[in-house]
Amino acid sequence: MTVTPELKQRILTALQINRKNFNGSDAKYAVTLGINGAQYSRIKRDDTDHVLSDANWISLARRLNVNLSKEQDWKIVKTPVFEFISAQLEICQKHGASSMLCDLSDIGKSETAKHYAATHKNAVYVDCSQVKSKQLLIRFIAKEFGVGSNGRYADVYADLVFYIKTLPDPIIILDEYGDISYEALLESKALWNAVSQNCAFYTIGADGLQETMRRGIAKKKVGYVELFSRYGKKYGKVVPHGEEDARKLLIQNASMIIKGNSTANVSVVLKGIMGEDGRPSLRRIKNELLKVL
Repeated sequence: MTVTPELKQRILTALQINRKNFNGSDAKYAVTLGINGAQYSRIKRDDTDHVLSDANWISLARRLNVNLSKEQDWKIVKTPVFEFISAQLEICQKHGASSMLCDLSDIGKSETAKHYAATHKNAVYVDCSQVKSKQLLIRFIAKEFGVGSNGRYADVYADLVFYIKTLPDPIIILDEYGDISYEALLESKALWNAVSQNCAFYTIGADGLQETMRRGIAKKKVGYVELFSRYGKKYGKVVPHGEEDARKLLIQNASMIIKGNSTANVSVVLKGIMGEDGRPSLRRIKNELLKVL
């Protein structure tokens, strides 16, 4: 794919917005982007010719959530789920607290967390399903904070801990937390121990995460009891337990997203995304809108 000048400008606009939410230096910010300081210095001055490869530009677009196609950009809608999770994240970050959210899949947990990290300083979002091992997890977090992620693992870990302690109100959001390896889980506990007085942690998962924690605690597996205590010994939940109340909230959630991103008939779209369990699937909204529009 050839990255056009118009697309580069869209990426640069997103870059300017994103930079405001990064608390470190330009050099550290360049690290988070996967480019060097000299390259970032040039593109931020709108010097885009022969500075980055198309692969670099595409990587920046992915990181900054810039749509490479001509489709309409997807709008963030402040649904009840969005408001609940955002409020929890703000409280955790402000007070250096930690919390664990275990709820249904496909309700907007990840999109909310990604948006929060993209719009708040010193907030790092981690998709644990992509960094399942201990080394991948810690190196990814280090890179997101602008700390060098290459070199000896012990040095990367030590530099990360040191840097986090210098930041005002950092927060690490660990999504799909149930997907990481046991070794990575223990390392996340070690990181919590090292920076807990300076950093908030917020873990997210579906019902499977709660079951994983329950089994680990029941079997007295090393780390699970201690980890659970660090998250307040409880599981957060957005969707009500009652079947009818849950269904109402999820339909309201989906309806608001449909309205916020189209002029389509909400009832028609809802019918197309409804599952056999009587609950709507947010992941199917875009495809359904393409059909009706």
